[in-house]
Amino acid sequence: MAHAMKKNRKPAITITRTDSGRLWRLAESYSGRNPAVAEELLAELERAKVVDDGRIAADVVRMRSALRFTSDLGEDRRVTLVFPGEADIAQGKVSILTPIGVALIGLAAGQSIDWTARDGRTHRLTVESVESPTSEAPSAASASNLRAAS
Repeated sequence: MAHAMKKNRKPAITITRTDSGRLWRLAESYSGRNPAVAEELLAELERAKVVDDGRIAADVVRMRSALRFTSDLGEDRRVTLVFPGEADIAQGKVSILTPIGVALIGLAAGQSIDWTARDGRTHRLTVESVESPTSEAPSAASASNLRAAS
């Protein structure tokens, strides 16, 4: 019985303090234009564990992370999770304000989540690997890497 309940529970997710603040504002600003996705994002933000930016594990999906995921549809995709203005499916840039973008935020490599596509069907995706964002200002992690390299 416990196993059946666990299957429907969403996996634990972790979000940086910076992403959390930006995404709350984004979701609230989109609630009139796209209420379904905005509400889904707000629900994910509410359940997320928020950590200081320098304390998030390297294999956790955050904004501008490049990642690879597989799905129950046989997909094996490499994408980058971005803000709406940066989205470009041809370049593999998936907006946080899409059902799949909301599903990916905060997951660690190896975690799976069920998400509902725009057609109403539920799919399961699994994060296979995550690369930390490179377009951010140097973080505590990259500063320590610089010290270690010198």
